[in-house]
Amino acid sequence: MNAVFLAALMLSAATLTAQAQPSLSGGSNDAHQVAQSAQVARIAPERLAGIQKAFEQRFPGIQAEAVRPTPFDGLYEVQVGLDLVYTDEQAQFVLQGSLIDARARRDLTAERLEVLQQVAFDSLPLKDAIKQVKGSGAREVAVFEDPNCGYCKQLHKTLEGIDDITVYTFLYPILSPDSRTRSRNIWCAEDPARVWREWMVHGKQPVVAECDTPLQSNLALGRKLNVQGTPALFFADGSRINGAMPLEVLQQKFDAQGPGQGS
Repeated sequence: MNAVFLAALMLSAATLTAQAQPSLSGGSNDAHQVAQSAQVARIAPERLAGIQKAFEQRFPGIQAEAVRPTPFDGLYEVQVGLDLVYTDEQAQFVLQGSLIDARARRDLTAERLEVLQQVAFDSLPLKDAIKQVKGSGAREVAVFEDPNCGYCKQLHKTLEGIDDITVYTFLYPILSPDSRTRSRNIWCAEDPARVWREWMVHGKQPVVAECDTPLQSNLALGRKLNVQGTPALFFADGSRINGAMPLEVLQQKFDAQGPGQGS
């Protein structure tokens, strides 16, 4: 939840409390999407627009991207950026936390957030990323990484065990004061892919280099995509995973996607 929205909630409703609940299921969200689409179709657009207007009037300065019904009668999902809260039709009450389908043991909020955070792979500005190809390079992934990120270095060592992949690295210097300098030195190297791999896998320090970089635009893109930590992985099927993962899990993720779908 972004700080501006939290501040608005606190100022507008001093007694508002929120209790996040753990995800109970990692199942498919296809059925939820179909059911939600059917509910939207049954509700007049002007009614949803009225709820959105009431919500925005209740919290001046906060823009609701969309309002959707939930399986809970009288409770509506409000999207604010890539965050979700819930409200009644008059926006008199607001809930922050996870909406759980207790019968199906599914975290509907987590499922919805997963959908909202999907990114069309071909919409990413891959020219601003370091490209590394292994084998046929058929399977693609884009990763936001900080050169001082220990989990990113762990990820690269894991990727050593996976064949036929193309990795696009968006340098995302957010962790320490010298992250930007090191990112610049790597990007401006004669062979950025080689220097990047040597640093991340073998710890070989990049030499000082100067040039124009895409670092500022990468940071803006990361904020737009709600990248709050590194590594953040975006796959060709539009899905994303935050953080490093074991080899077998990453391999399964690539295997499930088949040939690359991106550019």
